Amino acid sequence: MQMETDYNIVSRLLMLTDQMRLAQADPMLSFPRGEIADMREAVSRIRIEGLFLDEAELDDLRKTLSYAVELEHFFVSLDDQKYALLKEMGTIGNLGTVGALVQEIDRILDRYGRLADSASPELHRIRRELTNAQGSVSRTLASILRQAKADGLVDSDAAPTLREGRLVIPVPPGYKRKIGGIVHDESATGKTVYIEPQQVVDANNHIRELEGAERRERIRILQAITDKLRPNTDLILTSQRMLAEVDFLSAKVSLANTLHAIRPELIDAPMLDWSEARHPVLWLHYAPQNKPVVPLSIRLQAGENRVLVISGPNAGGKSVCLKTVALLQYMLQCGLLVPVKEQSRAGLFHQIMIDIGDEQSIRDELSTYSSHLRNMRAFLREADTNTLFLIDEMGTGTEPLIGGALAESVLRDLVSKGSFGVVTTHYTNLKHFAEQTPEVVNGAMLYDRGAMKPLFQLSIGQAGSSFAIEIARQTGLSEDIIRYATDLVGEEHIDYDKQLQDIARDKRYWENKRQSIRQKEKVLEERIAQYEEQMSGIKAKKKEMLDQARQEAADLLQRSNATIERTIREIKEAKADKERTKVARAKVEALKEEVGAPKRLKDFKDLKVLKNTLPAAPSSTVSIVRQRTLAFSRTLDLRGYRADEALEKLIAYMDDALMVGAGEVTILHGTGTGALKQLTRDYLNDLNRQRRKRGKVALDFGDGDVNHGGAGLTVVQL
Repeated sequence: MQMETDYNIVSRLLMLTDQMRLAQADPMLSFPRGEIADMREAVSRIRIEGLFLDEAELDDLRKTLSYAVELEHFFVSLDDQKYALLKEMGTIGNLGTVGALVQEIDRILDRYGRLADSASPELHRIRRELTNAQGSVSRTLASILRQAKADGLVDSDAAPTLREGRLVIPVPPGYKRKIGGIVHDESATGKTVYIEPQQVVDANNHIRELEGAERRERIRILQAITDKLRPNTDLILTSQRMLAEVDFLSAKVSLANTLHAIRPELIDAPMLDWSEARHPVLWLHYAPQNKPVVPLSIRLQAGENRVLVISGPNAGGKSVCLKTVALLQYMLQCGLLVPVKEQSRAGLFHQIMIDIGDEQSIRDELSTYSSHLRNMRAFLREADTNTLFLIDEMGTGTEPLIGGALAESVLRDLVSKGSFGVVTTHYTNLKHFAEQTPEVVNGAMLYDRGAMKPLFQLSIGQAGSSFAIEIARQTGLSEDIIRYATDLVGEEHIDYDKQLQDIARDKRYWENKRQSIRQKEKVLEERIAQYEEQMSGIKAKKKEMLDQARQEAADLLQRSNATIERTIREIKEAKADKERTKVARAKVEALKEEVGAPKRLKDFKDLKVLKNTLPAAPSSTVSIVRQRTLAFSRTLDLRGYRADEALEKLIAYMDDALMVGAGEVTILHGTGTGALKQLTRDYLNDLNRQRRKRGKVALDFGDGDVNHGGAGLTVVQL
């Protein structure tokens, strides 16, 4: 991995890492996981005829190639648009050949990575014969050992053991002649000798011969499989490189996930526009401790604000800000995702020049200041419009007045070259230079003067105070010392420093205010959204209830019409039959009870038919109509009622008004929130729609006279 300066290369590296991150995070894709062994040395070795891979190397190669085949299948299945670069990277070709090589290795190795008995018929025969021979020797030795124990020639806990690859039994030296055989070894104390009984010597010799035959057959099989692998070494190494790239990308993704890093918008020009950037090393250090890392927002762009001069107290975070810029820019141009917010943009620089820390060198006979000057000389010689320079504590290390003047001169020259940069300083003249130069901007590390502690927040737009006097007081220096130092510096410098402190304090105050207002606005927006959602639900419920009520009224009206028509028919048929007429009229009365009141009968479309057909209206109905006409008021007051109560009263009132032929009525609803007025107008509009459907003239309505209530009442012409 190295820093790249070409836009297309950096863009491809970032997109490739981002595509790998998305592919590994997508649960629908099931990114394959497998083992990768470094086979480069082993595969390169077998290019020479006669050399071969051993069983462990073959097992590693099998796992590695199997994973390569699995990854290749995965990459082929990816979406062409979303994962174009990842798909291209994972294509090694000759997938069938790689799969065939894996099958060849599978044929001779078992799942534990050992040469299988079935690797060849000869190996199977040798191993079977070897197993039988070893079993025979074990049984013979066990029999001899049992007899020796019974005769008291060996210890009761003695057991057969291996010496020089041959099975033997442990015997005390005094009894070795009583057990005939070959002595192969003795213990370190000399109290035990290991004898191969004469009865198993020939059998053990045969076992050694079989082991030699097995070893020769194993080598022959391994050479044969290596001969099949040798023509495909280039293909194997190509798949190895693909796996290495996948492994490397996975490492980048792992780091990105740990840092919550993203791929910012990449700009093909030198610039920085980072939102809430975090120092990656601090993040890795503090995250396990659940400690926050204060983010940095910074913008360097062509024209104004190409160079940032950061000032503020010691240990306030100036150097951390500068190192954050250095690290993140370098990471970005190495193709790593960076810990910034989504809206961030990043450009590219052809060179990054850094002067940080104490470079004092005894060997080169250079002081700290000399080392800084040497770096500045290189900066001035090489810097151009595609350069990012980062200088920590610019100008320090020598007499302050001269150091500050030289620092300002160097900075002026770097600015004139069109370079971009971040500089930290305590020098007042550099703060003034930043204020007076359009391409340069001041930045301050904020400090809580009340609590006397740094906030590690970068505020761009004004210079920062070093808080030297305040920190001196906090450390316990006497007021006499501080007063004398203040007199030496002069009131003008002290006043300037205090003004910087006041500006920083005021800015923090208004920043906190603005943050508080934003939070309250967010809460207010959420509440408004909730209320609008509730109102929408209420309106929907109201419409649903009205639709249901209209449907119920229509059903009732249909049933009523049928009853009236049937009653009329019965009366006509009965003619003078008073008893049957009485029964028919009783049905009408029952119908009136069902609809709730006689006043509803006026909505029935067949009421006129009933009225014209009946011999005479029932005296009770005439009486009720007369009573309602006399009691009817041409004004309805809805004020103070809930919406549902007001609607019920309005419906009943308009029924009566139409029944008695009131001519003109006034509905008093007031202005207030306008809800009752809206309810009244909505109902009258619905009533007019119904009337039009039945071929009737629509009612006319509107606001009252301005001198008599105006918009607070509705006048209806019937």
